[in-house]
Amino acid sequence: MSTARTNYQVSDALLASVLAILSRYRDPYLQQDLVSAFCVHSLSLTGNTLAIGLVFPYPCVDSYPELNTKLTEMLTTLPEITDIKLECRLDVPANNLSGAQANPALKNIKHVIAVASGKGGVGKSTTAINLAIALRLQGAKVGILDADIYGPSIPIMLGLSDFTPSTNDGKMMQPAKAHGLVAQSIGFILKDEQAAMWRGPMAAGALTQLLAETDWPELDYLVVDMPPGTGDIQLTLAQKAQVSGAVIVTTPQDIALADAKKGISLFNKVNIPVLGIVENMSFHLCQACGHKAHPFGSDGGSKIAQRYQVPLLGSLPLDIGIGQSMDSGNPCIALEPDTQVSAIYKDIAAKVGAALALAQRQTSVSISISDDE
Repeated sequence: MSTARTNYQVSDALLASVLAILSRYRDPYLQQDLVSAFCVHSLSLTGNTLAIGLVFPYPCVDSYPELNTKLTEMLTTLPEITDIKLECRLDVPANNLSGAQANPALKNIKHVIAVASGKGGVGKSTTAINLAIALRLQGAKVGILDADIYGPSIPIMLGLSDFTPSTNDGKMMQPAKAHGLVAQSIGFILKDEQAAMWRGPMAAGALTQLLAETDWPELDYLVVDMPPGTGDIQLTLAQKAQVSGAVIVTTPQDIALADAKKGISLFNKVNIPVLGIVENMSFHLCQACGHKAHPFGSDGGSKIAQRYQVPLLGSLPLDIGIGQSMDSGNPCIALEPDTQVSAIYKDIAAKVGAALALAQRQTSVSISISDDE
């Protein structure tokens, strides 16, 4: 990740004081201060008001108000400053494999994120959709691809069961639009469960067509809802798309955890970073008394995360409202973006975005060192 071009229109003395204070604020997701993370883009002083331009490499719109309050408190300790004007924007660094090495069909997409599980029934599709919407609510341009060729669920979960793709040139399909996302699914093309009868190579070919023949707009992230398991579709995606990272979804049950380990191993073998674990149905919170129960066991996701040295991105409750919202085509985070469950999804989204940004920076540094040598 390259350093953002800076525009400092303050005296050298004030600049040093401001940067010293900004270097004391540690971003909770980048785990770096704003200066070291190259987030400080511009500084200018008008009267006693300091205008600060910050550029974030991951989506975090919800944190802007609190950041404004904190920086105002910190910077107004300087005698020259009585107020600040904070302007924040998002600039997601593209995957280093973009350009000549990338799949030309995905040239408008900065990052492909695979959401996978070792087995079905763990809430993988629900996680993929709510993650995509969370990234969008946090400021990013996001699409979702339903790669579950045998059992596509995106059409129902996004309320798009009747959608049929159109084409402007007879070659490229236009994706659907819902809840601020663009979406593509084999379920938009084949009706009445026709895809369920396909053999592995046919299903892999269908995924290749969905990737290559969809007119994707410019996107920061394309979230891919993978089918359960470790078969042809997973390998095809690894070969046909420059996947930036994978999110593994599991539940605390031993059988689900065992299959999650297989998913992690698959992505490790094809050199796709595992960004972390999402544990669904982690606990049940009694609405009457507030008691927290663990009907499917506890700490399974964290134990896997520790074993494979990847983060536990979040633990979501066993909540009937989550499932009902997906069945209605109105995902819970889109319907009620300010609930506790939505906050968990937004936190997961910020962690995923920050992890990708940091990975790009590390890769860029490695490439620079190699070039120098």
